[in-house]
Parts: sequence; C-alpha cells; structure tokens
Amino acid sequence: MEKVELLAPAGDLERLKLAFHYGADACYLGGKDFSLRANAKNFSLEDLKGAAEYAHSLNKKVYVTVNIIFHNEDLDGLIKYLKELEKIKIDAVIVSDLAVVNIINENNINLEVHLSTQASTLNSYAAKFWKDLGVTRIVLAREASREDIKAIKEKTGLDLEVFIHGAMCTSFSGRCVLSNYATNRDSNRGGCAQVCRWMFDIEGSDNTFMMMPKDLCMAYYLKDLIDLGANSFKVEGRMRSVYYVASIIMIYRELIDKIYDNTLTDKDLKYAIAILNRTANRESAPQFFDKIPTYKEQYFNGREEQSNQDFLGIVKEYDEEKGIVTIEQRNYFKKGDIVEFIGPNLETFTYEVNNIYDEDDNLIDIVRHPKMVVKLPINVKLNKDDIMRLKVFDKKDFV
Repeated sequence: MEKVELLAPAGDLERLKLAFHYGADACYLGGKDFSLRANAKNFSLEDLKGAAEYAHSLNKKVYVTVNIIFHNEDLDGLIKYLKELEKIKIDAVIVSDLAVVNIINENNINLEVHLSTQASTLNSYAAKFWKDLGVTRIVLAREASREDIKAIKEKTGLDLEVFIHGAMCTSFSGRCVLSNYATNRDSNRGGCAQVCRWMFDIEGSDNTFMMMPKDLCMAYYLKDLIDLGANSFKVEGRMRSVYYVASIIMIYRELIDKIYDNTLTDKDLKYAIAILNRTANRESAPQFFDKIPTYKEQYFNGREEQSNQDFLGIVKEYDEEKGIVTIEQRNYFKKGDIVEFIGPNLETFTYEVNNIYDEDDNLIDIVRHPKMVVKLPINVKLNKDDIMRLKVFDKKDFV
C-alpha cells in the first residue's frame, strides 16, 4: 500500500529545503502572482525552477498555488505563467477558479490540476464535477467531516488531500469577505487582513469579543484518515517560521511512519501533541472531523498568546574531529540552560549549555544577539540544519 503523502508549506526556498530535510514528501508554494498569501515572500519563476529541480533530485514533489479568485484584470499574463510552470515541470497547480481549469484545458497545457480548499468542496457531486473537468485531486474543505470524506472517496475515487494541522478560517474556507469589508483587502485575492483575529469592543461594555477558531490538529485521527482513503496530509503555514515547519513536519513524519509500522504508542502520541501545541502557541482541536465545533473549539473573549522562544539555534556545521558544533542563534540562551537537539537523522538528546565560544573562540556566558554564530563542545555527531531548542517536555514523563 502506498504511504499517504506528507505535504508541507514553503514560504521560501530555505523553508522548502528544511521541510524536505525533516521528512516532507512534497511542498506547496506560491509564485509572485496569482497566489493567496500575497504577503509571504513567495517564489519568482527562477526560484520555482530551482525548487522543482531540487525536489525532483530528492524524488519529491512541488505544487504551485494559482488559487486566487480571478477578476477580469487578474487574468492578464495567466496563460504565459501557466506555460512557464509547464516548462519548469511543476508537479501540479492548486487552483480554485473554474477559469483556470478551462484555460489549462483549452490551451492544452500539460499541468496536473489539484482543486484548492478555497473551492470549499464538501460533497461527492461537486467532486465529480471537477473530476469530469480533469482535476485529479481535491483539497477538501477544512470543514469536511468523516462522513463527507468517506462519501467523496467512495463515489469519485479521486485523490483526496486533507488538512491535518494549522490555522482555521472563521468563515468557510474561501467564502470570507470580512477583510474586504473592514480593510478593502480582498481575502480571496491574497490580501486577507485576518479580521477574525481582531479584538472588538462591545458598545456599552468593558468587554471585548473575537471570533477566532482554535488551530486544527488531527494527530489523534491520522489512522482514521488513512483508512478513509486520504492520499495527502497537508500542513498549513506558508507564512510560518523555519522552526514551525521543521518541528511540525518532523512530528507528523514520525507519527505517520509509526502508524504504517504499527509501532505507534499512546506515549508517542501524547508527547507529539504536546510539542505540536507548544510550537504554534494556540490551542488546537480536530474541529469538524467528528462533530460540529462548539464554543470549546473557538476563542470568543480573548486569549493570552505568549510567543515562546523555544527555538534557540540551527546547526551550521559540526567538526567531528574536535567535537565542536557551530550554531546560528535564533533566540537568547545562556550558560546553564537545559536544551535539546532534534533532527531527522538524530535521536533527540538533552544538553546542558556549559562552555560557549564566539566566532573568535572567546569564552562567553550569554548569546543574545540575533543570528549570532557561536560554538559549543558536544560529543554527539550533529548534522547541518539540526535544531537546538529549549527543553520543555521529556518523553518519559508521558504515560
């Protein structure tokens, strides 16, 4: 049986490479035009070419979002852009507008087409409609239930991509106009101002109101999704940090592999969910999969979001002969801190920071400057792009 695909977000080339390094099978990303998440760094055509070549050298895939809802003026240059993606040999485009599907078909552009979650597909009739137009995969609406997924798979046989982790939209995905109304930024053309995250004053009261859903986390239901026939597990987050991408992908890679090996334990799952929840700073829930979300899956009266500083540094190189690791710092740390190192080819281990050396080999006690390069004596072989983070949880404490 073919394993379910683990699909990671990539806001830029650095995050794409890290996502693959930490276990993603494919990445989705946006070009400079025609893509939602317009505020992300995104990829030029040259970047897209490099991303595709890099992915294919690893036998992995790249999907490009062409998923805005098009107004007439947005169509300028679209055919040329799609033909460029064809030349680059992008593995698929993710689209939400029927016009893009028609343009690909009418111009015989050889691109596989995946339907974006922005199309809010929740039933087999809609899925069949898109299949008849040549769409090969449906990225299901994040509001899809267990029953929806089962029916769509059984009645269409289409590849199904489901979101398993990340931010949720207050509105049905792809249907929100709050941003347009409040800021004149079109959420369906990449300009979402995330009005649903705002705090609103209640007239005549000292209270405030918000309407933000908690994040999605499907870690408890991965096996169920596999049994339902899901083909791809998607992680949200093209605007997220390198630490978020690496940590989340590493956790889901381990969970998926253990499901297929039949070695997943409750302890594994509880530890994984603790890491997943801390990485995002927001509480999470399965949302629509097993039931309609209640007030418990939402934030209404505010919340405390304390951005943690767990991500301390990233490994740039390791001198095996001297037992010295070179770290590029990402958050403050000091002598005496208890940290841990993680990586896709590394058994996570705990380390007490003791001797710290700067680039000139001077002994220092504190690393406080952004992206400061320092050296630590460690007798465990580390690899480039392994991560040093604050130790918060110990797996043995989960039962």
